Amino acid sequence: MQLVIIRHAIAEDPREFASTGRPDSQRPLTEEGVTKMKRGVKGLRELIPEINLIATSPYVRAMETAKIVASGYKGTRIVIIHELTPDGNFDAFIAWIRELKDVPVVAIVGHEPHLSGLTSWLLAGGNRAFIDFKKGAALSMEFEGVPGAGTGVLLWSVAPRQLRELAD
Repeated sequence: MQLVIIRHAIAEDPREFASTGRPDSQRPLTEEGVTKMKRGVKGLRELIPEINLIATSPYVRAMETAKIVASGYKGTRIVIIHELTPDGNFDAFIAWIRELKDVPVVAIVGHEPHLSGLTSWLLAGGNRAFIDFKKGAALSMEFEGVPGAGTGVLLWSVAPRQLRELAD
């Protein structure tokens, strides 16, 4: 299985959005975030021509990003999983992804610092994060056997600007 990990695109400023009185989970992407992510998806297609399933955090900014990614991969289904919220449990994520053993390429969309912690845990098995995701960045790893802590093999990691450059 190949796992593509994507941080949500540029969202509204957290402090400004807090002044609306709405919960942070409802904070949407900015127009700039949408525009940059659309270009980034074109670059992502250069790296990975097919994604079979996209899982996203239920937070608005992640769901909006997942929809943009799905628009570049016609027919790709999106599922919402709570394991990708900012406080999602790594073991619960592993239990979820192990159910997808017959799905060749899965993409997930989530948040920092959760994604850097999850990615580092999948690659090295430790509790210390050594990966940092910029907004709109993507990373891919594969699992030759059953996914778990320290079982992922890094394939590539691309900053958002690099994804957009690949689109040109």
